[in-house]
Amino acid sequence: MPKQVIAPASIPSPAANGFHIGPLFFHAYGIMYVLAVAAAIVITRRRWGRVGGDPDLAYEAAMWGFPAGLIGGRLYFVITTPSQVPDHWWGVFAIWEGGLGIWGGIAGGALVGLLAVRRRLGHDDLLRFMDAVAPGLLVAQAFGRIGNYFNQELFGAPSSLPWALEISPAHRPPGYLQYATFEPTFLYELIWNVLLAGFLVWLGSRRRIRAPGLFALYAAGYSGFRIFEETQRIDYSNYFLGLRVNFFVASVLCLLGLLSFVAIQTGWRGWGTTPAEPVSDREAAAGPTRGLGLPRAPARAAAASGTRGSRRGSSR
Repeated sequence: MPKQVIAPASIPSPAANGFHIGPLFFHAYGIMYVLAVAAAIVITRRRWGRVGGDPDLAYEAAMWGFPAGLIGGRLYFVITTPSQVPDHWWGVFAIWEGGLGIWGGIAGGALVGLLAVRRRLGHDDLLRFMDAVAPGLLVAQAFGRIGNYFNQELFGAPSSLPWALEISPAHRPPGYLQYATFEPTFLYELIWNVLLAGFLVWLGSRRRIRAPGLFALYAAGYSGFRIFEETQRIDYSNYFLGLRVNFFVASVLCLLGLLSFVAIQTGWRGWGTTPAEPVSDREAAAGPTRGLGLPRAPARAAAASGTRGSRRGSSR
């Protein structure tokens, strides 16, 4: 076996990807996803309640969106990288061993979660709810990347940087057995997700961003980082024109996110709606408008104008 190349300083990988309590084994990957859902719910409850919405809508969206995200993520992984599915009859279901495609997870979770709350919200308020959800999704994805650390996956090329990550031989790709430390690309993404979440919260509180502009920036910002990340990772992937398939997926989604943001902010073809306005602590404590999670400020404005027009009309 070739002599290993080890960085003088590095981050050790965990000795195990979970722990036993009696006969039960708890996978760190699964625990991180539970924490991810909890974080998304807490953040969304806070943000939606702050604009006079019903905080419990976050529970309803998560109840349907979380399992849909797992199914969508697994389907994306199985379809795009079938050779990486464990060779057992139950291998397609073994999400505890990793293998969730983030694009399928986001698409499945967001679509089903929004459909679940659609019956409780009008068109414009659904768009505002998307903006309330966006930062929480990024924090949830950051928790998911901690699970990748325990599974020793989603790392980059061999590295001697002080923050390089030690990877055990069993988890190194073919051709890299002589290297012991690699770039922790999952850690870079974790940090980016948290910073982007903070930026979206700051931007939404400092500027009047038409909804769902923050969600569009979430899609563009996350995908933009993945363009970089896909050039660094060395784990198995299908390639097209010499580049990883997810490089092209990220590029397309980043462009669509940016174009959507511009269209929403300019009101192109009626896209987007006015942002939700924060309410006072007393108003928030009084509960959501009409019990539907509708922001109070636009409702008051409509009442003051003496018109009954639809909320959709106010978005032009």
